[in-house]
Amino acid sequence: MYLTSFAHRDRFLSIAERWFCGRLEPEDARSLTEILICDVFIIRETLNALSRRLLSMTNAGHVQQQNIRRKGELRDLLCRDSREPTPRVAGLLSRYQKNPDYYYRETPINASVFFDDRGRMLGSYRVKRPKRIAEKANRRIADWIFGNVKEVAESMARGRAESSGVSIEQFVTPPSEMEKEFIEAEELVAGSFRDSSIRFDRNALMIQDTGAIKIVGDEETLERFAQDLRSVSDVKVLEQEQFSGNFAALNLVLEVPWDAEAACRSFREGRAWERVRYRGIPQEELSRGLEPFLEGASPRISIEVILTTFADLVESELGSSIHEERIISQRYSSRYRGYIPMNVEFLVEFLFAVGFSPRISIDEVPIKIWGRYLPETLGSYIRQLYSLPDHDFF
Repeated sequence: MYLTSFAHRDRFLSIAERWFCGRLEPEDARSLTEILICDVFIIRETLNALSRRLLSMTNAGHVQQQNIRRKGELRDLLCRDSREPTPRVAGLLSRYQKNPDYYYRETPINASVFFDDRGRMLGSYRVKRPKRIAEKANRRIADWIFGNVKEVAESMARGRAESSGVSIEQFVTPPSEMEKEFIEAEELVAGSFRDSSIRFDRNALMIQDTGAIKIVGDEETLERFAQDLRSVSDVKVLEQEQFSGNFAALNLVLEVPWDAEAACRSFREGRAWERVRYRGIPQEELSRGLEPFLEGASPRISIEVILTTFADLVESELGSSIHEERIISQRYSSRYRGYIPMNVEFLVEFLFAVGFSPRISIDEVPIKIWGRYLPETLGSYIRQLYSLPDHDFF
């Protein structure tokens, strides 16, 4: 995938594209490990520094920070916010407190939350988890592949229309024939992955929100902040989208610089290498610092910034637009749910699993875009990366 929050996004994309075509190079697993160690650290450091910088633009003053690992922690913090709640917010918070286990409390999250001295939530940042990236890859590539399959199927229909001597507009294809053509077209597209003739569309593979920041404030503060942001010399606003409906938010995609010197210093002084010493790279290499991993890194990365009010934040976490419900809805709302996009999701999840595992070499890419697999097959492959036995009665 083209993860624009990664400093080594081109290198990562190159590996992903080859794996989609079933082609493994000897150094791929080691490269993935290096990229995930380096780039995830860069994202976290950049998110932390940028969050504080952006909050200062809202005149937030002194801020306190708390790291969280479960959604229940975030939702508990919402209940402790010192703002005077609207009746709707008070109702949602009360309902949550009566039955918190109904609200997906154990959903994992890699995040940090900011408060002011009065206990008001000012914002947060998070790094999207690999499973969410894999699911988003499924949806993005499903739409792209659906377009490819549909185009091939329509070409087949045009060919049959021409051989029948009528225009495509006048040609009527029976439903059974249309289904057969779609299956044949799907097999042709799957074959283009197998023979490496597929031509990838970077826009279809692009994910902009691996790293994201949320700024919470009143409407006047957020409107002024959005205007001021465009005058910041080293920040470029790439995209802007206003969401409305059950909850409102302004989503921005920013291109920002990251501080290589500060990241390397933090990696050494914080002994961050100790947290990744089980990832297959020798400890003596990791303890030398981040510098050996920086070759080819882009000096700028993309970060999503979401501007929202406290009421809309509560709505998105506890109301009719609760985040987990939206995830479930997205899983089942795709217009194309064939085996190819599911294989994409499995393959992307396996790709991340390799980079996080103790293995820095593998013998093959076990998930093929042109094959068919069950989720437990993927689970078996991931367990092998950690030398864990399969769950089996025999």
